[in-house]
Amino acid sequence: MQDRFRRLVAGVVSLAVLTGIAVCAERPPNVILILADDQGTVDAGCFGSGDLVTPALDQLAAEGVRLTQFYAAAPVCSPSRAGALTGRWPVRAGVPGNCSSRRGVGNSLPPEETTMAEVFRGAGYATAHIGKWHLGYTEQTIPQRQGFDLSFGHMGGCIDNYSHFFFWAGPNTHDLWRNGQEIYRDGGYFPDLMLQEATQFIRGHQDQPFFMYYAMNTPHYPYQGDAHWLEHFAEMEDPRRLYAAFLAAQDQRLQGLLRVLQELDLRRRTIIVYQSDNGHSTEERAHFGGGSAGRHRGAKFSLLEGGIRVPAVISWPGELPAGEVRDQAGHACDWLPTLTELAGVNLPDLKLDGLRLTDVLKTSSAKSPHQQQALHWQVGTGSNADWAVRLGDWKLIGRTRDTGNSTGKWDVIRDQLFDLGEDPEEQVNLAEQHPEVTAKLRLLHESYLTE
Repeated sequence: MQDRFRRLVAGVVSLAVLTGIAVCAERPPNVILILADDQGTVDAGCFGSGDLVTPALDQLAAEGVRLTQFYAAAPVCSPSRAGALTGRWPVRAGVPGNCSSRRGVGNSLPPEETTMAEVFRGAGYATAHIGKWHLGYTEQTIPQRQGFDLSFGHMGGCIDNYSHFFFWAGPNTHDLWRNGQEIYRDGGYFPDLMLQEATQFIRGHQDQPFFMYYAMNTPHYPYQGDAHWLEHFAEMEDPRRLYAAFLAAQDQRLQGLLRVLQELDLRRRTIIVYQSDNGHSTEERAHFGGGSAGRHRGAKFSLLEGGIRVPAVISWPGELPAGEVRDQAGHACDWLPTLTELAGVNLPDLKLDGLRLTDVLKTSSAKSPHQQQALHWQVGTGSNADWAVRLGDWKLIGRTRDTGNSTGKWDVIRDQLFDLGEDPEEQVNLAEQHPEVTAKLRLLHESYLTE
C-alpha cells in the first residue's frame, strides 16, 4: 500500500512537471491514540477539577472537541484497551477480563484480532506502541504480533516507575521491553522514557504518516509524582495530593509530546485522541482513592458511571472544531471507524461494534449514533459476570459493584434501571416502575451474548 501511494504521488508530480502545473500532494494525517490509566471522570481542569494542574490536556481540549459523555469499553485495563484497539466489544474481541501480567501466561488479545495498528500499517503508516501493553505476555501476543513496527514499554499491568519491576505481588519480576527484547534503564523515570521513545519515533518518521499508541501507565498506582509536584501540592491532603502530583507529572510529559509535534511542524497534520481506560482506583494500592468521578457513582471495576465514563478529547487543528463540547454519547470502540474515516483510510471487512462519531465531532446538533443502538459492557463470563446495557437514556445494571467508596468494601448491585437523562448520579432504581424497559434491555444483553 505504501509503495502504491508513493508511485501515485510520483506520477502526479511527473504529470505536473510535464504540464507546468504546481501540485502539492496531500499526505494522510498522523494519528496518536493516548490512553491514560485510571484517571477519574472529572480529573482535569477542562473537565471541572479546580485543584489539579493539567495545562497540556486543557490545551488539547481548547484546540479540539471535549467529550463529556464518553465511555471506556470496560471498567478495567485489558478489556478497555482491547475494545479501543479493535473497535469490538471486549467479550467479542476475546478479552472479557484482565490479561496476565506474568511472562509466558497465555490469556491475551487473540492474535487473529485486527487492531488499529494493523489497519493503519496496511495503509502505509509507520506504527508504534509506547507504554503499557497488558494484552498478552507471550511471544505470539506481544505488540509486534499485533501490527506495531516499534514497541517500547511494559507488558504487564503496572510497574514501579524507577526500577521497572512489576508492582503487584511476588515474586517481583522486571518488566521493560523494546521490540521484544528485555532492556534495563536503571532509575529512569518511566514517563520520561516514554517521551524519549516517542520523540525518537516521531523525528524518525516525520516525513511519512505514522500511527502511535501512546499508552501511559499514569496515574495508575504506584503514585510516583515528581518531587516538585509533591511540594506544589503540599497543602493538599493524601491521597488526593499523591494522585494530583502524579497526574501533574503525566501532564508535564504530555506537554513535551505536544511540543515535539509543534517543533517539527506536525501538529496540524496530526489527529490526537485522549481518553482514560477506566475510572479512578479506590484499591488499597491506590491508597483507597485520590481520583474523582464528580457527581457520578462508582470507580474502577464498576459499571456505574464513575467506572466507565471517562475524560476524552479529540483534536485536529484546522480540520475539527476547536474549543467545543459534545454531550452526545460516545464509546472507545468508536475510535477505529472514526479515525479511519477522518484519515481517509479504508477499513477492512471487519465485524465492528464501534460507530462513526465524525458527524457528532463536526456538528454539535448531530445525534449520537448510539441513540438507537445499544451500548454493552461485560466483565468476566458466566453467571457471575458483571454486565450493563444502555439504550438512549436508559441504563440497566445487570450486576456490578459500587467501588466508589474508600473502605475497600464494595456492595454488589443487581437488576437496577436508571434514567441517565434525569438521574446521571444513578440514585433512583426504576426497574419496578418500568418492567417493560427492564425486560427490553435484558433481552438486548442476552441477544448480544448469543451473537
